[in-house]
Amino acid sequence: MRSEAGHPTDGTDTGTGPGTGTGTDPDTGTRPAPPAPRPASLHPGAWWLWALGLGVAATRTGNPLLLALLVAVSAHVVATCRRPSPWSRSYAAFLKLALAVLLVRLLFTVVLGSPVPGTHVLVTLPELPLPDWAQGIRLGGRVTAESLVFALYDGLRLATLLICVGAANTLANPHRLLKSLPGALYELGVAVVVALTFAPHLIADVQRLRAARRLRGRPDTGLRGLLQVGLPVLEGALERSVALAAAMDARGYGRTAEVAPRVRRTTTALTLGGLLGVCAGTYGLLTAEGGTYGLPVLLAGLTAALAGLRLGGRRTPRTRYRPDRWTPRAVLVAGSGAAAAAALSLASVTDPAALNPGVVPLVAPALPLWPAAAVLVGLLPAFLSPAPKEPSP
Repeated sequence: MRSEAGHPTDGTDTGTGPGTGTGTDPDTGTRPAPPAPRPASLHPGAWWLWALGLGVAATRTGNPLLLALLVAVSAHVVATCRRPSPWSRSYAAFLKLALAVLLVRLLFTVVLGSPVPGTHVLVTLPELPLPDWAQGIRLGGRVTAESLVFALYDGLRLATLLICVGAANTLANPHRLLKSLPGALYELGVAVVVALTFAPHLIADVQRLRAARRLRGRPDTGLRGLLQVGLPVLEGALERSVALAAAMDARGYGRTAEVAPRVRRTTTALTLGGLLGVCAGTYGLLTAEGGTYGLPVLLAGLTAALAGLRLGGRRTPRTRYRPDRWTPRAVLVAGSGAAAAAALSLASVTDPAALNPGVVPLVAPALPLWPAAAVLVGLLPAFLSPAPKEPSP
């Protein structure tokens, strides 16, 4: 994508300005050798597959050591590979959101209690009596160490999942991701991209307005500062939405091409049949009785759904300018996340005690070696992704 001034917005260098090796030296009259081309950035889908793989790995374990290792892996890759762009500043916000989720989970355990029994009582709060229809719920009472540790493990799992999503949102260019979607999912992809870019743009607006208020000597913290910053942010969001709607209408968004009724019926049948096959195959894989038919039905459903999406793309003909390619490095990046997810899924079946340490009785968690090594495979993008380049002045 290019900005209004004609410069690329993704940090790449076109090599057409002065000092890039394409002009002629005024002193010698010779043309200097062009600089070596930098490697292109990775496919945005590779970053999302990598992050989703780490997120799936986080859902398979409650071991705080493995979850902390997943957070460290995602943080290192983000610090190494993120580029100077508006959406790359959202990782810190996702970290704060994950911390807030963890604190809320612990607070609910303290106030509302926990079904986990415990013998190590930390504090006893005044308990409020509740009516008969609220059986199973309590306000106050005993707070045990076992219940707090269980809540910590549970909240840390959800926090790690949020951090992995934040890593994908930081590393992947949402506009390039939209270009890579098939035509049948273009309208849905636009809605998803707009939703994903809401948080980065909101954070950028808040930082810009707070910096402007500090330069003017006005407060930017506290309730007063929050209110005076929030109103301009809301106004900017409304203006951006109106401009986006006008741009989409000018580009013919939502208009479809005419297709034959036979093709339309075939597309509907393949898409619905494929989704039903995916649901039935997933159910078969998750149940012991469906182990024989689960995988074939899942593969058949995926094939039918992909064929339906392929035919459905005829209703929304689009051209792609400089489409992104799946390079071997992008495949390896996506495969590293998938490998971590597969390894922890296997470990949760073969050694569930190591991945989900018990809290009754209360024991210290141990770090399983080969699941930890599988998590460290997620560091592969830090070595495969091209180094981010600072924007040219």
